[in-house]
Amino acid sequence: MSPELLRMWERRYGVLAPKRTPGGSRIYSAEDERRVKEMNRYLGEGFSAAGAARLVLDGLNDLATPSGPNLPTMLDELTRASIAFDEVDANQVLDRALERFTLETVIGDLVMPFLYNLGALWEAGEVSIAQEHFATALIRGRLLGIARSWGTGSGPLALLANPPGEYHDLGLVCFGIALRERGWRITLLGANTPISTLAEAAGALEPALIVISSMDHRRFRKELDEIKALARAHEVAVAGPGATADLAERTGAQLLASAPIEAARRVEEAMAA
Repeated sequence: MSPELLRMWERRYGVLAPKRTPGGSRIYSAEDERRVKEMNRYLGEGFSAAGAARLVLDGLNDLATPSGPNLPTMLDELTRASIAFDEVDANQVLDRALERFTLETVIGDLVMPFLYNLGALWEAGEVSIAQEHFATALIRGRLLGIARSWGTGSGPLALLANPPGEYHDLGLVCFGIALRERGWRITLLGANTPISTLAEAAGALEPALIVISSMDHRRFRKELDEIKALARAHEVAVAGPGATADLAERTGAQLLASAPIEAARRVEEAMAA
């Protein structure tokens, strides 16, 4: 562990309590060592640093990890609140999740399952259009708040868009946030973007990567020639449930996983290769 990280855990969270030598050096005890190991274990399970510190200090080792009952419970609570048009309760669920878990865990294990479940409920006729619009608007607002200033910095730039006719952009926003967590800068053109408009923006911005995402493969197939031309001039990737290996081969684009977090990991791995 780096000295800087240990000092931060000491100052910010009070997890460590080292004694000091007359010269001011820190001397860590066996208990401090145990707490560091516990912190690392919880961080590895997807908890935020603040959430991990709380578990270490409170000794709540029986609390669920992200794969246990905790996040599924939050998912149920978020669904109930959203269907009831209860903005306050829905935001409180999201607040608790963001406080306890890493941003990537919240997106991958709460937000995305919530959106998938919401879509399934709408298709089954169990939620109304009004309920679906309210829920997606609430999630979009929170995500875009998290994404604020994601175009700043010095990392590589990703240009993100949905093709014409595709209005489901929340998966793309989640992908952008996950990529931002890996040091990238993000420019989002969003839903229903003509490929010619995307090409114009790419010419001005010179992004390291252009990502086009769609839920429906038909949105891609209508734009095959334009995507192919774009891929000849820039690094292009296709993503979302509508993206296929055949589409990638025919256009010369990369194929990313449909899950936003996994897609961001693959981009990171490709850059490191």
